Amino acid sequence: MDTQRAAILDAAVDLLSEQGYAGCSMAAVAARAGIATGSVYRHFPGKAELVVELFRIVVGHEVEAVARAAAEPGDVLQRVVAVVETFSSRALKSPRLAYALLAEPVDLPVEAERLVFRRAFRDIAAAQIAAAVAAGVIPPQNPEITAAALIGALGEILVGPLADGAASSDTVDLMPSIIAFTLRALGGPNADS
Repeated sequence: MDTQRAAILDAAVDLLSEQGYAGCSMAAVAARAGIATGSVYRHFPGKAELVVELFRIVVGHEVEAVARAAAEPGDVLQRVVAVVETFSSRALKSPRLAYALLAEPVDLPVEAERLVFRRAFRDIAAAQIAAAVAAGVIPPQNPEITAAALIGALGEILVGPLADGAASSDTVDLMPSIIAFTLRALGGPNADS
């Protein structure tokens, strides 16, 4: 990647993290990168294309982190919980960015990219749920449907704190509730702990 394009993407990630999608205009990105607005347009035809690439980069890192958590040692149910914890805790550490990635109103190409990554998170969770079903740790269920419902519910649970820009210290009590919800949704043991 050339250095100017990298500077544009770095500036756009910073703006997305600070101001969300609405604050990530081509002119603002150019100003943050210290270049002319026309230079941004040489790399990206418009804001939607720029933000789609941002989604691919930023959410790609999040998918990788969740996949690493799913691969950690532990029993199969712990790995499902690790997926949920990683997804949620990483979002809560950067609430403005996570809100932009998960829920902020965006252009259609960006919304389409959200669906791609929602499916990626679903697939990681589904693999762990399938393993938990196969191990007899949770009741038989369709892993893809359960995972899709779980990822969708996590987005709904998180959207309020993320929209409020809550710092992770303000959401300490949220993680035990998220884990309890996950265990109940899966029908796992200790669902009421």
